[in-house]
Order: sequence, then C-alpha cells, then structure tokens
Amino acid sequence: MPSAASRQEPVTERFAQHCFVQACRGLPHDRVPVWFMRQAGRSLPEYRAVRGSGSILDAIKDPDLATEITLQPVRRYGVDAAILFSDIVVPVHAVGFGVTVTPGVGPEVQHPFRSASDLQRLRPLDPETDTPYVLETVRLLVDELKVPLIGFAGAPFTVAAYLIEGRPSRDYLLAKSLMFNAEKLWHGLLDRLADLAIASLQSQVECGAVAVQLFDSWAGALSAEQYKRYVAPHSEKVFEALATSGVPRIHFGVNTSELLNLLAAVGADVVGIDWRVRIDDARARLGDAVALQGNLDPAAVVAGVGPALAGTREVLAANGGHPSHIFNLGHGVVPQCDPDVLSEVVRVVHDEGKVGSLTHAPQ
Repeated sequence: MPSAASRQEPVTERFAQHCFVQACRGLPHDRVPVWFMRQAGRSLPEYRAVRGSGSILDAIKDPDLATEITLQPVRRYGVDAAILFSDIVVPVHAVGFGVTVTPGVGPEVQHPFRSASDLQRLRPLDPETDTPYVLETVRLLVDELKVPLIGFAGAPFTVAAYLIEGRPSRDYLLAKSLMFNAEKLWHGLLDRLADLAIASLQSQVECGAVAVQLFDSWAGALSAEQYKRYVAPHSEKVFEALATSGVPRIHFGVNTSELLNLLAAVGADVVGIDWRVRIDDARARLGDAVALQGNLDPAAVVAGVGPALAGTREVLAANGGHPSHIFNLGHGVVPQCDPDVLSEVVRVVHDEGKVGSLTHAPQ
C-alpha cells in the first residue's frame, strides 16, 4: 500500500477544480457548493438502521461502518463534500484520558481535569497506533468518494471545556474559573490539546482529506479579549501547523458574531458563520481575505420546507453571488430535521446558487 503522504497528493489534485475547493479559495467555479455539519446522523433513517446501540465511539472504531455512515448523506442529498464520521473527543479518548460519549448526553469525563498532574494524562497522539481506525476510514472513503472529504478536530478551547467541566455545560464556569485562576496551567492544557489536534488533522490529510475544519463550538462563551489572551495562540498553532498541507482550513464556532475577525486572524481560509449574523454583514467585517461558510438556521429546516427554502434563498441573496461562499447550516443538522427538507435545500442551492464576478475573489 502506498504511504499516506503519497496518497494525499493525487487526491488533492483530483479535487483541485471541484466547486467546494474553489469556493474555499475564492476561485472560479459554476455554483455555490453545499454540505451540512452533522449531515450524517440521527436525522437519517439509513443511519438509524445501521448505527446500532452504544457510544458513537464504538461506531467510529469500525471503519466499514464509519465509512458507510459518512457516505449516506452524500448519496441521499448529493452534497458537494463529505465530512468524516468521527467526534472531537476521539484524540483525548484515544490517549486514555477517560472520555466517553454518552448517548443523549454527549462527552463525559470520569475524572475531569483539575490540576497540573492531569497534564500527564494527555500524552502525545500517535495516529497510526492510537487511531488506526480513523485513518483506515479516511482511506476507504478516498477510494469511494467523488466529492472532497473534510477532516476535522476539536479546537483546544472546546475540548478543554469538556475535560474540565466533565460533561456538556451551559456556562463553562469551571473552565473559565481555571482560565482566570491558573493561567499557566490553562495554557499548558491548551498547548497539549493543540498538539493532539495537529497530529489528528495531519494524519487525516496525509490519508486523503482534502480540507479540514476546526470546531471551536463553544468559543462564543468568551469575550473578544478573553479569546485573544487565552485561546487564540493555541488555535493559531493548529492552523499554522496545517499551513504547509495546502488544504483549505475552516474555522467554526457558535454564537461567535463578535469574534469573527479573531476566528479569521488565527489562520483560517474559511470562517463558518452561525445564523445570528448575515453573510453580507460578516463579509463586510472580514473583507475578501477569507471565504465564508453558512448559515441557514437549523430551526428553519425543522419548521418545514417553506421556511427552509425561504431561509435558503435569503442566505443566497445575502451572499450576492460572491465566489467565496460554501452553503451550510449555521450549526449542525438536528435529529428532528426531515431529510426530504434538506434534499430540497440542496436542490435550491444547486439550482439558484449561481456564482458571480471574480472581482469578489480574495487577492
């Protein structure tokens, strides 16, 4: 079998002219590309038919199953990119920190991060040894897919929030208390999590992922000053490490309207926008240096085909034919979404999402 590095280069070349990759780079293409965060999952009956019971981590460790789940929404919707079926806690789980994903709850940590001694529980990640199932899934997908594959990882802040809180949180009080009271330890934790993200993302790219997304899902809990001081250096470290890969780097967080410039500044090629800010307003803030991804409210999809298509057309109108746009939701597909509604969203984006003049393209 060819080495991972030798596999990645021709895969990148194969998709170099694809509308998704071109949109990420603001280059000429014929239509607005579309994919959905959490497009594979509980909203799909075919997912429920094959998923089985137990933790999502068990499914991720089965490459054949993870491959099938990744492919399901591509087959159903005809989206322009696939995203690897995995989870942001896979690296910390793989190095033995004691993280599980409880159905109906989310990530839970048996012994949450509390002191400097807990840093020793975050050893370096060796993807070939620790997450071979992820690499095998990527390789299988590269052989099957006719659209680009997006790899991903959790951003240091969001993963740290789970490790410190011990489970999903509404206010992140424990995480922010450690951030304020033990800054040296905080930076030590995020530095190690950045290294885990780097190792995971690089291994996915080497096996054939054509783009990567860093999910800083809970960065919206921070002020701009807090983000700059406590988080930005570590996310920047991740993006810098991926710079030489040549693949587009996407950055996404929820409720981050006041952080958009900072999300771009750490090195992203594409910034994901949630539904709280219009695409044209976001572009006015960010200029043409980065592409934008988003941003239909997932609730509009749950509301039915009428609201979903009205919202879709509003997003396309706000983009105004700009070539640096990837259509997506403003967050992930929720289990209540009707797959037929999402199919109609894809149809409208493909039929009506025309790309305008290249004068918009980043320089």
